[in-house]
Amino acid sequence: MDLNTITAVAHPQTRGDLPVWTPGDAWLAGGTWLFSEPQVHLTRLIDLTDLKWPALAITESHLAIAATCTISQLDALPCPADWLAAPLISQCCRAFLASFKIWKTATVGGNLCMSLPAGPMISLTAALDGVCTIWKAGGGEQRIPVAEFVTGNQRNRLSPGDLLRQIDIPLAALKRRSAFRQISLALVGRSAALLIGSLDGAGALKLTVTASTVRPVLLSFPKPPDAAALRTAISEEITDDLYHTDIHGKPLWRKHMTLRLAEEIRAELLGATPP
Repeated sequence: MDLNTITAVAHPQTRGDLPVWTPGDAWLAGGTWLFSEPQVHLTRLIDLTDLKWPALAITESHLAIAATCTISQLDALPCPADWLAAPLISQCCRAFLASFKIWKTATVGGNLCMSLPAGPMISLTAALDGVCTIWKAGGGEQRIPVAEFVTGNQRNRLSPGDLLRQIDIPLAALKRRSAFRQISLALVGRSAALLIGSLDGAGALKLTVTASTVRPVLLSFPKPPDAAALRTAISEEITDDLYHTDIHGKPLWRKHMTLRLAEEIRAELLGATPP
């Protein structure tokens, strides 16, 4: 899609080069959504690629994912053997059901900032206790857990001019056992429910519900719950108004699938037999 209202493209190379944000500006990273439809309200693009942020970095405490890291770069990350949750990376990347062109262009940060319920990078980073670093428009930084960053369907905690810099995943989260479940109405359709569970060495269970809900919902159980306790917790935590509705699934069906997939995850991680 040609954006024929754009009159300027800025190419900052450092944070100090970032222009003052004005109405009509937009950040440009992968641009897969930006160039997919008319953006008649925009007059300037601020291209982030010249900032040359390292796509991925592993430190002693966390995996740092730059907002400009592409899906193909993330999927190609060689993971240490003790990252038991590493399969989630590939599983969530493939939940895009996108072409190789999109994989090589779309970014992790762009998926978070779009804040669609079915955003699989939201699912991945929320489930692994990811924390966003945001460069504030007025200066300084803010750190927000991914699960709190997304607040609704295409809504998040960014203010005009704020920039998502990176997402940090604690190594401890990557070392937990995990289980993944995803379902769509169509064989290659958008996720209608995407749930991820993880179990640490002390037996604490975490369940992250996305796609079926308008925002990520995290449930934590210090001790392994039985099927009834899990179902009760989901019903109490996810009220009916939190279930998303669109052509990819009605709320009652999404609720049913959330409960079903959650029990499958519980059974897989705890070695139980689902009812």
